Amino acid sequence: MIVQTEKRRYTPEEYLELEETAEYKNEYRDGEIIPMPGVTTNHNKIAGNFYKKFPLTVQGQNYDIYMSDVKLWIPNYRLYTYPDVMVIKGEPIYEGTGTTDITNPLLIVEVLSNSTKNYDKTDKFKYYRSIPYLQEYIMIDQYSFAVEQFAKQSAGEWIFKEYEGENAVLKLHSVDFQITLQDIYQRVNFELSDD
Repeated sequence: MIVQTEKRRYTPEEYLELEETAEYKNEYRDGEIIPMPGVTTNHNKIAGNFYKKFPLTVQGQNYDIYMSDVKLWIPNYRLYTYPDVMVIKGEPIYEGTGTTDITNPLLIVEVLSNSTKNYDKTDKFKYYRSIPYLQEYIMIDQYSFAVEQFAKQSAGEWIFKEYEGENAVLKLHSVDFQITLQDIYQRVNFELSDD
């Protein structure tokens, strides 16, 4: 006889408490705790290249940029997640009393991997679109010179643009910022791309 065990559901507070001492990052999806896959060196380089270039370009303006250690809370879907890169205009709006869980990204960047790209392009993007502050979503392919950009035009209306090839230049809509794909993929060895 097969005995089916019931999945344990966690409150957001239980998740946050467990996450403080977890050995690896986990996403919280409406009661479920989902382990996040590790990242490759190429994934880290791509996110880091975008992160490094951004403050140099918008220096002195009212933007902050955060890497994947800052959690994002999406209340409409009861989701805690760690985007690869987030840009905030003005001051961060925090969930709770700490300074690690924010709610107001203007821009989110995700580096796509084979294990996460379907989620990043579908459900995760749906969750992100529910954030009233979000104006732009960038997905960077880890395996070739390819970037997908979604820019919000109005409620429920997003414009899509794709960039391919190392000479292409990604121009953001939400911030006066542009970066070449060559700069995004600096020191990335596509032959090492595994996950």
